[in-house]
Order: sequence, then C-alpha cells, then structure tokens
Amino acid sequence: MATDIKDIAHAVEATAVMKLLPTRPRLLALGEPTHGEDTLLDLRNEIFRQLVEQEGYRTIAIESDCMMGLVVDDYVTTGTGTLDEVMEHGFSHGWGASAANRELVRRMRAYNDGLPASERLRFAGVDGPLEITGAASPRQALTALHGYLADQVDADLLPCTAEALDRLLGADDRWTDPAAMMDPAKSVGQSAEAGELRLLADDLVALLEAQTPHLLAATSRDDWDRACLYGRTATGLLRYHHWMADTSPARLTRLVGLRDQMMAQNLLALAARGPALVHAHNSHLQRAKSSMRMGGMPLEWWSAGALVSAQLGEAYAFVATALGTIRHQGVDTPPPDTVEGLLYALPDDPCVIDAPRLAATLGATRPAPRVSPWFGYAPLDPAQLGDSEGIVFVKDVAQI
Repeated sequence: MATDIKDIAHAVEATAVMKLLPTRPRLLALGEPTHGEDTLLDLRNEIFRQLVEQEGYRTIAIESDCMMGLVVDDYVTTGTGTLDEVMEHGFSHGWGASAANRELVRRMRAYNDGLPASERLRFAGVDGPLEITGAASPRQALTALHGYLADQVDADLLPCTAEALDRLLGADDRWTDPAAMMDPAKSVGQSAEAGELRLLADDLVALLEAQTPHLLAATSRDDWDRACLYGRTATGLLRYHHWMADTSPARLTRLVGLRDQMMAQNLLALAARGPALVHAHNSHLQRAKSSMRMGGMPLEWWSAGALVSAQLGEAYAFVATALGTIRHQGVDTPPPDTVEGLLYALPDDPCVIDAPRLAATLGATRPAPRVSPWFGYAPLDPAQLGDSEGIVFVKDVAQI
C-alpha cells in the first residue's frame, strides 16, 4: 500500500498541482485544516509565486474581510499607505500579525513596482465583514455604494439620500453587539430601520446594474467592480443581521450558510476577472457539505467551494491540505491506520498527492478517521478523499 501511494506523491510545485487538473482553473482553491500557522502560509506563498511566474495567475484571495482587503489591494497595486498600516487595517481575524502574510504583501508590492496595471498582482479578501462573535455594521458598504452612484447618476434616480441612510443606520454599535450572536433579542436585524435598509440596498444594487453601460464608460472597471462588491456586501450583511434576529431552530444553520454564500459571491466575481489562487479553510472550499457543532447543535451547510463548483465546473479546482503534527497544539504523530498516518510515512515533505488516485488505491475500505485532540484542527474525512483534485501534505507544522 505504501509503495502504491509513494508512486502518486510528488514534490509540492505549481507544475505538479497543475498536472492533477484537466485544465487551468479560473479558481484554484488551496485549503488548510487549521488557521494561523505560518508554515502553511509560507507554503501558500511559494505556490502563489510559482503560479504567477509559470501559469499567469495574478490574484491571490484569502479568508479575510473583503472590505478590509481593499486596503491591501490598494497598497500592492499603487503603494497607497505603508506596510505597517496595511497589516494593521487590511486583514480581519488577526491575520495581519502573521509574518507570512506580511511577507506576501511585501513581495506583491515589490513585484508590482513599475508594472502596468494589467500586469500587476492583485489581492482580495473573500470573507464577509463577519467575525465568529458577530457581524459588522452595513454602514461602510452601503454608504460607499451610495456615494459611487451619487457621483455618476441623476439624483432623481437614487432611492434615498445619504442623510436618510445615515439616519436609518444609526450608531454602529447597535449592529455589532457581540451578545447578538447567541441572543436573537439583542440583534437589530429585524427592526423597522433594518427592513427599510434592506429595501434601499436592493434598490441601490438594481440601479447599479441598470446603469452598468454608463458607469463603465464614466468610471474604471475597477471602480465598478468595487461598487459591485459594496452592493454584495451591503445586501449580504443586512440579510445576515436579519437572520441573527431569528428565533427558529434553523437560525445558526442559516447564518453559517449565509457566510459561505457571501464568500461564494466574492469568489465568482474574482473568477470573472481572471485566474486566482484562493486560500481558506478546507471546510469553506470543499465540494461536500460542511459540518460543525455550534452552541451544542450539529450544523450542516453547503460551503463556498460547493456553491462555486456547482456553477464553474472544471473552472474550479480544490486541493486540500492535510498535516501530520502540530505538536505545540497537542497534535502528535497520526495513527498509522488514518489517511494522515499513511501519508506521514512517505519520504517527501511536503508532497502533493493525486486525491482520486489515492481513493482508488485505498479502495472501498477507507482508513479510520483521525480524531483531533485540539478543536482548532480538522483532520481529513476519509469518506471525502475523492472530493478534491489533490492533497498537499505537510508532515510537521512547527511553531514559528
């Protein structure tokens, strides 16, 4: 068995990954089984570098706030701001503290220096402005969309004034109360003001779509793309807040599904722009249903990857990452009867494995599922080996 697996394992290089795919995908999704480990992010950075140099990729997208990501994109494309400012204000979830993320941004800015706009590398966050403890106010996205349209179209076409939006939005801390995540009564998402804002956001997005020919002629494609991002984010956030105020048993399932739906919409917009490497948790990128326990309840929903794959077909490819140890988190050598245990015995580190061929090699009798002693690491599901085009395996994730 080990010899058979060795035959389908290769050094982790962009060319080896591409050989696993029937065509060059518009979205190459590289998952990770845990967050915050620079060993995995350094590997991601190297794969992106090779995709840029060998395969013509120009965009990297990560699981971070899509609105904050605009700060990073402005810096890497035009030099706006400083690297320190960008790392502080351009990432959510604390990702700005990562040395590997800092090095990614620094290298992208250096690469772009002096290049024409069409050849520059781009950065995107694909997550909504959402944290585990709640969601942002829709103010930034709504007012940015309104401002873009107000500058370009007849005022009579706008569904409201900027002052009316400001009045309906009220104080931002009404929207961001962390208690609302677990207590629907603390959410303002189903207030009369929130309901009116949902209608106005819908009208603003409809106006943006109706004026597309004029807007593309009057502004840049990038400006229009950003306005579309503002629209997706505003409507997505208002929808998310609405369901935060829900009291039905499906509340949490709906919320995790809405988050991935926002991610999927951002990914589809990136796919329309050109080939991109996407990096996020395996559970957000896999084609199979995702699952977790939250608030003591088992939740199942379709991930962003499943939603995007359903629309893009072969233009979407998913490569999962698996690992052997994270000893500083109590994750030690995997049992030999697990998928990770079989891969841990391979000589190459890191390596990429043809996932469908691995599934065929193992046959109907799949290895035992690995049990993680740490909540922050999700092992591979042996039943889902055929879900991805490949598996990147890293033996030992060291504390950096």
